[in-house]
Amino acid sequence: MRTTYELTQLRALEAEAVHIFREVAATFENPVLLFSGGKDSVVMLHLAARAFWPAPLPFPVLHIDTGHNFREVVEFRDRVVRDLGLRLVVGSVQEDIDSGAVVEERGRNASRNRLQTATLLRTIRENGYDAVFGGARRDEEKARAKERVFSFRDEFGQWNPRAQRPELWNLYNGRYRKGEHIRVFPLSNWTELDVWTYVAEEDIALPSLYYAHRREVFQRDGMMLAVTEHLSPSPDEHGYEATVRFRTVGDATCTGCVESVAADAAHVVAEIAATRVTERGATRADDRISEAGMEDRKIEGYF
Repeated sequence: MRTTYELTQLRALEAEAVHIFREVAATFENPVLLFSGGKDSVVMLHLAARAFWPAPLPFPVLHIDTGHNFREVVEFRDRVVRDLGLRLVVGSVQEDIDSGAVVEERGRNASRNRLQTATLLRTIRENGYDAVFGGARRDEEKARAKERVFSFRDEFGQWNPRAQRPELWNLYNGRYRKGEHIRVFPLSNWTELDVWTYVAEEDIALPSLYYAHRREVFQRDGMMLAVTEHLSPSPDEHGYEATVRFRTVGDATCTGCVESVAADAAHVVAEIAATRVTERGATRADDRISEAGMEDRKIEGYF
């Protein structure tokens, strides 16, 4: 009697991601993993740990800090780094503002989110990273749907969608010249629902912002934004309390929340299964700059 062994969709995605991590470790000299404390980077870190267990991660983690992050996320990031004994590298947007390398935006909708690109490229250059793991997924946004798993970046950190390399049969081309690097996306083929299902099955801890909680919010340009030390309503806007959660976590000045009573991963899975709007489309003001806003930033060197 023959026994067939088949992976579930989720375990197949997990195996693919583990393969990608091991491929990079075998191919590149100085990789780094982008880790913000957000759900995708947490899942990516979990997969990396699984890929190299019982050995420690063979590369550091990197956070590009805008200085306007949610306090809960930064505290979570530091706790994970401490508990897992990781080596954390922080690229500071504030340092680039202070040095005059970038100019901070002013006005009602000002955000430091776009300034992260210059800080990311500087940090990659200063540390000589040749491969940078990112948590981007193709289902998030149409510009990201164009990405390969190995995304080539030139000596200026720029992305050319027409210069992407074929990836037939999961064969990845990691060739690069001095000064160039590769962005690597192990979660490319995952969806938001896949991520949350994996979080539920693996019992992965996430920042509390991802689950329902009461907080002061206000409405701006069709989005619900949280009141923080970095963002407050204008005189013509009115704050109020609501039970909300965050579907994605970024700079506090441009990351919106949604009304929700989902207090654990299982309830979030049920909620996501019923929605028809991506998390970035619903809760990221920086993606509403223009129809091609994300692609323009990616060409400049954004995540």
